Amino acid sequence: MLLNDLSSGVDLRPVRYQFATASGDAFDDNWLVVEGTVATPGGTWSFTDPCLLVDEAREVSAWLRAVAAGTVAVTEPDAEGELTPDTCFIEPVVALSLADRSEAGTAVVRVHLSLEAAPPWQQGEDMPDIYQYAVEVEVDTAALRHAADEWDLSLSSFPTR
Repeated sequence: MLLNDLSSGVDLRPVRYQFATASGDAFDDNWLVVEGTVATPGGTWSFTDPCLLVDEAREVSAWLRAVAAGTVAVTEPDAEGELTPDTCFIEPVVALSLADRSEAGTAVVRVHLSLEAAPPWQQGEDMPDIYQYAVEVEVDTAALRHAADEWDLSLSSFPTR
């Protein structure tokens, strides 16, 4: 699933289950390892982390389609300037929120990247608080629908076990 514009891009894809063999544990059996590649004006990096359950991963494409349909509200920072994502998961590594929407049919999607997904130059003591580092990407509705379709296609190899 690629979301990109002229200055930034985030490419996310599930690559495997965290554990190759199912053990009968509903959580352990369904952790997906997600690979991400991120490009911003400040630099590029990649990460690989087991950060989504299969059921959570299905929420990503539903959220993208809802943004494309105009049913997701813009999320502003709170009074202290803190960001709160619209869609977050058990592991706070990747999350999503809508930063802006234009009448021309584009949306600015925030991809929140925390912990293992944060930029390498912001690791350790420089690591931002959970959900506070986000890459904003301006995309049109066709690109959102395409990203949702790509994500669903990549998830087809990973049924709930």
